[in-house]
Amino acid sequence: MDRYTLEQRIHIIQTYYENGRSLISTYRKLRNYFGVNNRPNQSSIQRLVKKFEETGCVVDKPKTGRPKTVRTNENIAAVCESVKNEPTTSISRRSQELGISYGSVWRILHADLHLPAYRIQLTQELKEKDHLQRRNFASWIIEQRATDPLFSTNILFSGEANFTMDGVVSKENCVIWGNENPRVIREKSLRSQKVAVWCAFWANGIIGPFFFEDNAGNAVTATAEHYQSMLSDFLWPELNHIDVSDVYFQQDDVTCHTTRENVQFLRSKFGQRVISRNADINWPPRSCDLTPLDFFLWGYLKSRVYAVKLETINDLKDNIRAAIREITPATCRKVVENFDNRIDICSRNRGAHLNDILFQI
Repeated sequence: MDRYTLEQRIHIIQTYYENGRSLISTYRKLRNYFGVNNRPNQSSIQRLVKKFEETGCVVDKPKTGRPKTVRTNENIAAVCESVKNEPTTSISRRSQELGISYGSVWRILHADLHLPAYRIQLTQELKEKDHLQRRNFASWIIEQRATDPLFSTNILFSGEANFTMDGVVSKENCVIWGNENPRVIREKSLRSQKVAVWCAFWANGIIGPFFFEDNAGNAVTATAEHYQSMLSDFLWPELNHIDVSDVYFQQDDVTCHTTRENVQFLRSKFGQRVISRNADINWPPRSCDLTPLDFFLWGYLKSRVYAVKLETINDLKDNIRAAIREITPATCRKVVENFDNRIDICSRNRGAHLNDILFQI
């Protein structure tokens, strides 16, 4: 009954006796006084009546034990001042500096100061010249869209990623609650088997996966020769049924992609529509936040591929293929729309990080 004032408690007792000591009638009558949602339930009324009949009083007894004096106005002010001066200090360090327990500092921050905790966002480091190149690329995309609003749907984005048998476990986010320590260990191989995956992504779907591997099926690091062989033996046949006369091919600035020979080989298929370092339209370096493979595909695949325990490297490959088949053309179109949104933000930020996305709530 802590939430009810002395005057309200007296009114409850009066109503109870005026209605023949009926809990149901009292509960109904209190609707006009408290409202439908704020009136006490029948159990609360019964407890208050019992207290009154046993003690002749409706006031709660003073609570025993150590008084809660830690969250005083003085300590709240001290924590508030500490946060203003050093907002990045951890709760444990702040607790030591102020001489207030960790739990009390945490409760003051949340319950008294109502301060949410914001995590630092990790993103690709940008060099001094990157801003201009990113801004120029964003401007070029926006110019093309002014003529053709669906221009971005004709860009074939490409890239590679490594998938290991172990997957990735975040120890900070992987916890087990219980009364006892279950002593769970996740084994990790010193040299875990992996596959090197290449895919191409555009509004019409996904081409791939292609696995860079030797004749024995072991993953290999893609060289310029491996890359050109993949283009001629895998990508070109996949494009035979597609009119690529208006398609732009994008690739990142990995050295094996951007050799003079490979850029020239790409031009044999796409003409002057190659987006790459050393090509017709410059792809800005360190711009993984602008390519759908990095800001969507690889993360999505890893969330699906490692959802079940993998026994063999073939299981890993099969899971990758299955996860790619689940991605619908409608999803691909949404991702390309996201690319356009990122381009607009990049332009507004003059080539800087996409803060509107990084810190979106």
